[in-house]
Amino acid sequence: MKHLLIFTVLLAVLSCVPVKKYRDLEANYNKCMEEQSVYKSKAIDYENQVKELNVQLENMRTSIETLIADTARIGHEYRTLQTDYQKAVETNKALEEKYTHMVTSGTAENAKLINELEATRIELQKKEDQLNELEKELNARSRVLDEKEKRIDELEQIIASKDEAVRLLKEKIASALRGFADRGITVVEKDGRIYVRMEAQLLFASGKTDVSKDGQVALIDLAKVLETQHDIDILVEGHTDIDPMNSGTSPKDNWELSVLRATSVVKIMLANSAMDPTSITAGGRSEFVPVDPADKSKNRRIEIIITPDLSKLFELISAE
Repeated sequence: MKHLLIFTVLLAVLSCVPVKKYRDLEANYNKCMEEQSVYKSKAIDYENQVKELNVQLENMRTSIETLIADTARIGHEYRTLQTDYQKAVETNKALEEKYTHMVTSGTAENAKLINELEATRIELQKKEDQLNELEKELNARSRVLDEKEKRIDELEQIIASKDEAVRLLKEKIASALRGFADRGITVVEKDGRIYVRMEAQLLFASGKTDVSKDGQVALIDLAKVLETQHDIDILVEGHTDIDPMNSGTSPKDNWELSVLRATSVVKIMLANSAMDPTSITAGGRSEFVPVDPADKSKNRRIEIIITPDLSKLFELISAE
């Protein structure tokens, strides 16, 4: 189906535009679709990694709770055995005193006392051995518990740092775009990412891919904020409504329109800032991800999705 679409577009465009212009458009379109496929894969990886991170974190917390419960139990056993040991020591001491007295008195109870004393000594040694083993286990579990708590603290500190960096970046972006707040621009934070939504009426004329002057101002203001950020990935997504296009030239359908509009936005941002081109991707979603099925104007939009780098978190999880 994809090859049939490309062939159809090729025939139509060759009849309407110069060959060179068509080849440029086709190359740009193919590049955009490849970049979109790569980013979709990266986005799925990020979501899976975040889910894995949350599962790992929850497992570590559960492990700590189990260790704490086991440590409390062993501590109780240790104290109980220590009390029994002390009683045995006192009993042994009393028997030794009695034995000494009986030996000096030369009574017939010497043999019985010797047996009792030996049995007490054996029991005392057994309890002492148990006490030593419990103490070793208690110390080992305490070390494991300390290491687990340290790892949890490191994870929570990194997560808190990332959350704070995202919050501060959102505030910077919202401040830079404050002048366009009543013209269809919203900035929200969700699931650790920042979503900058720009309605098409600010950026493009109907069916066009050239960005308006006001739209360029907004995009440049945003790019100036993002050029100072080095640990982020940026996806620029084009979205359309469900109305089909009837143009005989490019863009010929909503897929092309969404991709070419996203590409136009990326080019303006890169041309007017020091943003790293390797951190930004242009993609099109056509009409298939509407935000409000009842309002077509809201569905015609550009979404700029900013994702923080989570590599340090995953390195820490891998070390575990």
